[in-house]
Amino acid sequence: MTKLCAASKAASITPTSQAKLAVNWMHTARFFTTAAQLHQLPAVEVPEIAFVGRSNAGKSTCINTLTQQRQLAFASKKPGRTQHINLFALGKQGQMDAVLADLPGYGYAAVSRSDKQRWQQVMANYLVSRKGLTGIVLLCDPRLGMTELDEALLEVVRPRVEEGLKFLVLLTKADKLTRAEQAKALSIARLQAGGGEVKMFSALKRQGVDEVAELLWQWSHPTGAQAGDVPVNAAEAQAEAEADTDSPSKPS
Repeated sequence: MTKLCAASKAASITPTSQAKLAVNWMHTARFFTTAAQLHQLPAVEVPEIAFVGRSNAGKSTCINTLTQQRQLAFASKKPGRTQHINLFALGKQGQMDAVLADLPGYGYAAVSRSDKQRWQQVMANYLVSRKGLTGIVLLCDPRLGMTELDEALLEVVRPRVEEGLKFLVLLTKADKLTRAEQAKALSIARLQAGGGEVKMFSALKRQGVDEVAELLWQWSHPTGAQAGDVPVNAAEAQAEAEADTDSPSKPS
């Protein structure tokens, strides 16, 4: 009876319950694989959502906050040193239904020019040619605004966005700004993004967490979830995230 009730709850998703469902779904994230080169990434047959942004834009913090896991995404103590594409699986164990891709941060001055160029090319190739790429989340520090490198990335992905690729500009560290400053930053970023979707985000105050989780869930489930496809509550999500004890270790 309990299983039937749980399945019934998952099958009848209302707008109100969808946000909670999305948050629980994000909590199922677990390390999948890492690669130093694009050709080393395995092909996946589920939607893939990439997180990109400058070094110190808060990318790892954002992923860890969304998934409610402190150390899922690795953040190097030295900006610009994280030079792998890390993939995280989402969904019930044995039923992966989406992948998060954490791409290396770009733009850090202390990294050698050759390393910069190499990773810029790897990222460009990934964003242009990665099959299954469903959406991109570009993280920016609103105090700096979108930089030339951010705008260059927009130009790289624009053709795919015009073909239907989902795109979100996430202004991190919103707690550093007043409400008036947030409103101004949103207006400027929307103009720079060409009318694309822009949201404020604060890991410290959890601003935008539920909203972003729900958006990513919608990107990955355009036709809605089926009964039993996603965790019904936080306890089940926690169990799913910890169940795979045989998973490979994350990079250190």
